[in-house]
Amino acid sequence: METDQQQWRKLSGEKIRIPLKDEIEKVIANERAMGHELKVCIGTDSQVKGKETEFATVIVFLRKGKGGFMYIHNETTTQKMSIKERMLAEVAKSIEVAYPLCNIFSRYSVDMEVHVDINTNPNFKSNDALKEAMGYIMGMGFVFKAKPDAFASSSCANKIVH
Repeated sequence: METDQQQWRKLSGEKIRIPLKDEIEKVIANERAMGHELKVCIGTDSQVKGKETEFATVIVFLRKGKGGFMYIHNETTTQKMSIKERMLAEVAKSIEVAYPLCNIFSRYSVDMEVHVDINTNPNFKSNDALKEAMGYIMGMGFVFKAKPDAFASSSCANKIVH
């Protein structure tokens, strides 16, 4: 995944040119120095366009009472997937990002949640993946949020996926 690290960018489009872990640690230290209390939400959304599926993963930083900012990563695949496979691929991409960063968040006492774009309503097809996604995320020791509480994936990443 190290090559993917170069593809991270800020919402402004500015590319992250240092390893993601270093960038995240630097930004948390700077935010703390400014007196901001932070919370992080990581989520992924995807969209199928013809033969391609595009994934957008976001790391959303919330400053308590003072807005927020995010980092973005896009990835495209031509692998054919069922809706359930695609939902679980979204979860896996979020975990791939959250896991190597969780020690930094712990060190700075920053709460982290993993958000999934899966509907809790059983009438929606994405709901088929809900139990597995919840088990995967919670089994990794992370806080799990699904729709309608999963704004990082269902709102932020959703706006980025083209």
